[in-house]
Amino acid sequence: MAEGTAPDDRSRHGPVPLEIAASYRARTRGLLGRDGIEGALLLTPAGSVHTFRMRFAIDVAYLDRDMTVLAVRTMAPGRLGLPRLRARHVLEAEAGAMARWGLRPGVRVEIST
Repeated sequence: MAEGTAPDDRSRHGPVPLEIAASYRARTRGLLGRDGIEGALLLTPAGSVHTFRMRFAIDVAYLDRDMTVLAVRTMAPGRLGLPRLRARHVLEAEAGAMARWGLRPGVRVEIST
């Protein structure tokens, strides 16, 4: 499992467990059927998401090709997120997690294995 951190967040929270969904099948499944997630799920490539048939609200961070956060949104179950221009990856986590991690537009996400 990979880990991700926001550059200004390491001292407060340390690495965040990260699952990577890079295949079509893994991206399509995403967080469907789960009751929660420890850490985050990176969908790559991806420019938008939906929360149909999800069991919990999620935070969604749209990332550009350099892994810089373009926008962060909280989505309730049963919603369709609009595609983001320049978004190449989407990071998903339980609602409220990204605020705790300090993820906001302009922050660059680092991924290490």
